[in-house]
Amino acid sequence: MTIKIIIISVLSYFLGNISVSFLIARYAGGIDIRKHGSGNAGATNVFRTLGAKAGLTAFIGDALKGVFAVLIGKLIGEEDGQIAAGIFVVIGHNWPMLLGFKGGKGIATTIGVMIAINPYIVAAIVPIGLVIIFITKYVSLASITGMVIFPITMLLIKQPMKLVLFSFLLSAMALYKHKSNIKKLMTGTESKLGNKNKR
Repeated sequence: MTIKIIIISVLSYFLGNISVSFLIARYAGGIDIRKHGSGNAGATNVFRTLGAKAGLTAFIGDALKGVFAVLIGKLIGEEDGQIAAGIFVVIGHNWPMLLGFKGGKGIATTIGVMIAINPYIVAAIVPIGLVIIFITKYVSLASITGMVIFPITMLLIKQPMKLVLFSFLLSAMALYKHKSNIKKLMTGTESKLGNKNKR
């Protein structure tokens, strides 16, 4: 591993630590979002707790840090740099040292990462997720489905093997973070999008 990749990885990890969801909840709602609802520092929990405007802003912010990390990584370290940046910005979002390693589930940031790497994949998968949300009201089901489809699509369209393996790693991290949601979906106890969290 070159010094450039190490620098990119460290910078991306700490960029990932900047949780827009946490900041919006703290300064707009005066709360620690990790102590409300699902306890997750992510856009869906912000949406349920503080409303659609705050949730959408959190989603866009957490996605943009994925975009920025990859663009910086590519500028400094080309393809290997963007891969390292994509991995570590998501790790930083999911397990942020600055927030006691209690972060989000990485979907918005992963989408941002992929917008910077292959926006066509995002354009193909996100509408599927939106349809699932519209029909079922389960954001977690849409996220899980999208993360399963993502690496399979990368493989089917014959992307470079580095990017295919990268996509499988991002998918694995997202599915791991959704393990409790998977159990709730299987038992019929998962919360739907319209359900408001008590503050």
